[in-house]
Amino acid sequence: MNGGPSGFNNAPVTRSFVVASAIFTVFSGIQGRSHKLGLSYQDVYQKANFWKIVESAFAFSSTPELMFGLYMLYYFRVFERQIGSKKYSVFILFSSITSILCEVLALALLKDTSLKFTPGPYGLIFASFVPFYLDIPVSTKIRVFGVQFSDKSFIYLAGLQLLLSSWKRSIFPGICGFVAGSLYRLNFFYIRKAKFPEFISSFFARLSWPSIGRMPATSTRNILGSMPSYAVRAVEPNYPTPAPSTQDPSEASIATLVSMGFDRSSARQALIQARNDVNVATNILLESQSQ
Repeated sequence: MNGGPSGFNNAPVTRSFVVASAIFTVFSGIQGRSHKLGLSYQDVYQKANFWKIVESAFAFSSTPELMFGLYMLYYFRVFERQIGSKKYSVFILFSSITSILCEVLALALLKDTSLKFTPGPYGLIFASFVPFYLDIPVSTKIRVFGVQFSDKSFIYLAGLQLLLSSWKRSIFPGICGFVAGSLYRLNFFYIRKAKFPEFISSFFARLSWPSIGRMPATSTRNILGSMPSYAVRAVEPNYPTPAPSTQDPSEASIATLVSMGFDRSSARQALIQARNDVNVATNILLESQSQ
């Protein structure tokens, strides 16, 4: 299973967040401050170090955490493609702020001066596991030594590795992320109807580094949580592609599009029109949604 077309096509906000997280992590490592990052009782209630709170929301404390974290952020770009950059920006902001507030509350309840939470965008990562579990369908299943795995298993394993990387120092931020994702899912304060103005997503599109084979960004109008089936209009033959293929699309290609939230019949029709090219078919489906 993958997050759709390779690269950050139609995911400029995710791309900016990944780049920012990598930059914060590298600079904190160069300056030797990686071990000082992370929220603690002293930082919040005694020193009121708010800049450290902001920095700890982006920077990871170690290379393994950075690798697992950026991989999952990259994978979860599928949600930006499904709901559009304007709504996904709200999801990032809501999950990050909510998880930070949750961590601050946990520190107040625990009052453990020796406890320092692991830094990094745990709120966004683990908030994304809520729609990932509820909305992203399983495409394939395999059995290894009698144990059944799905194409989603590796993402769960990567998340478990990140969650348990520093024991309770990382478990609490992970739980706060789950709480944030659940509140978004429950439409707390009607948050799922909120979206940033168009110029925000346009800003990120211009700010982010270009991707190879980048497709024009389009905004989808679906709301996170209304999956797993995204009904789209019948694909109109206005996309400049060669004559439709006479061969049936492969099940793997159909499964890739279905995992992005498109319904099976529209995915199959788009693949036929795109001559079994998944990237072109994705663009066709996104264009049909934006019309």
